[in-house]
Amino acid sequence: MEAAPMQELSPELLARTRKVIAVHINYPTRAAQRGRTPEQPSYFLKPASSLSLGSAENPGTVERPAGCELLGYEGEIALIIGKNARRVSPDDAWGHVEWITASNDLGVYDLRYADKGSNLRSKGGDGFTPVGPALIPAAAVDPAALRIRTWHNGGLVQDDTTADLLFPFARLVADLSQLLTLEPGDIILTGTPAGASVAVPGDVVEVEVSSGDLSSGRLATAVVEGTTPFAAFGAQPKSDDTQREEAYGSREAAGLAPASKPGLDPELKKKLESVATATLSSQLRKRGLNNVSIDGLQATRPDRRVVGLARTLRYVPNREDLFKSHGGGFNAQKRAVESINDGEILVMEARGEKGTGTVGDILALRAQVRGAAAIITDGGVRDYSAVAGLEIPTYFASRHPAVLGRRHVPWDTDITIACGGTTVQPGDIIVADSDGILVIPPGIAAELADECIAQEREEEFIFKMVEQGHSVDGLFPMNAEWRAKYEEWGKDND
Repeated sequence: MEAAPMQELSPELLARTRKVIAVHINYPTRAAQRGRTPEQPSYFLKPASSLSLGSAENPGTVERPAGCELLGYEGEIALIIGKNARRVSPDDAWGHVEWITASNDLGVYDLRYADKGSNLRSKGGDGFTPVGPALIPAAAVDPAALRIRTWHNGGLVQDDTTADLLFPFARLVADLSQLLTLEPGDIILTGTPAGASVAVPGDVVEVEVSSGDLSSGRLATAVVEGTTPFAAFGAQPKSDDTQREEAYGSREAAGLAPASKPGLDPELKKKLESVATATLSSQLRKRGLNNVSIDGLQATRPDRRVVGLARTLRYVPNREDLFKSHGGGFNAQKRAVESINDGEILVMEARGEKGTGTVGDILALRAQVRGAAAIITDGGVRDYSAVAGLEIPTYFASRHPAVLGRRHVPWDTDITIACGGTTVQPGDIIVADSDGILVIPPGIAAELADECIAQEREEEFIFKMVEQGHSVDGLFPMNAEWRAKYEEWGKDND
């Protein structure tokens, strides 16, 4: 299709818009910031009355409603439909897009609570969807090679590309067309990258979309203070620290104190680090837990002792169509690594498949940088020399040079999995040393640790007695006579 020449977005063109459809999360950077990655795209509607224009030469204005604190901005790429699309395929969908331009998905977080997920009041206000100023012909660009940038009071705050979107633009058009007819003039807002934040009265937000020499120009919007309060018969604005964190993108950006991090109790961790897996295994067996070891793996750092909470990743056997839909972009493997927290252990289910790698040097390094305590996979490891040279211990079944897609599709994260012959759930406690790897149910960990410490104290006494020449008969295990001697020894060697 021959590309139409560029033109300015006029009020007349904007007037033909009947629907404005916005995507919730589509950029990997935003997904990582939010801590959640959708498997499928999800949407909400904005009224056409929220549309407005603006340019660097003639900025538009948006009112922060009276009583509201958190007017959030989100620089986005807008797709403008050129011809009806109903039940179109992803291969044909891009041909139904006529123009692309810049947009700003504005909204007040103070009213999110009242919307119950619809975003109607929080994102549907007059002027809450600036678009423009120039229209770039869709036929003239590669939708996977666009750049989106946002400036807040002249400072660059968002800068990303469409190279690795969770849901490519053609997929969005095709998906929406399954149930509704996209009509000429309809606008699809395609999601925002990380860096979106809050603007206050007096601020100016600018957004630009570009592809090579083609540019939308800067869509400029100035924020003004509203003066008319909300009437008492409707929901009133209210904000809290949760909404502030969401609006600004982080607690730090919102000026809030760091949240307490979930994790393993430091005192419990110290206790578990002090006892051997052999002792833990013995105490677990006394409780009837015999199938709690991850077997058959070797370690890059057998000298290291590791204790941490499990985060899980599941691979399914490779199927070409599923790898096409789930293997690329910000897939489950990358999501797992990018969401790992300090002291956590990434445990992978690879079905014991040794014929390909499930982790390589780049992702292992990324996990180390994020503070992960270890990586465990019952599959292969690639780039072995580089992985073995890292500080982070990696436990694996084999070395193999093949890439992931030879045998696996990264499928899901933070679910119950099987690894090395046992079941692992998110939040299980993993303890590993040169003897092996154990999975400890968190509910019994504190009691288990105390009993292991007591057992090792007894074994220390027994070892010393054997070292002095005593027979193990009656000593190992201790009879009443030796038990009494142990109690006396304990008093002197507390």
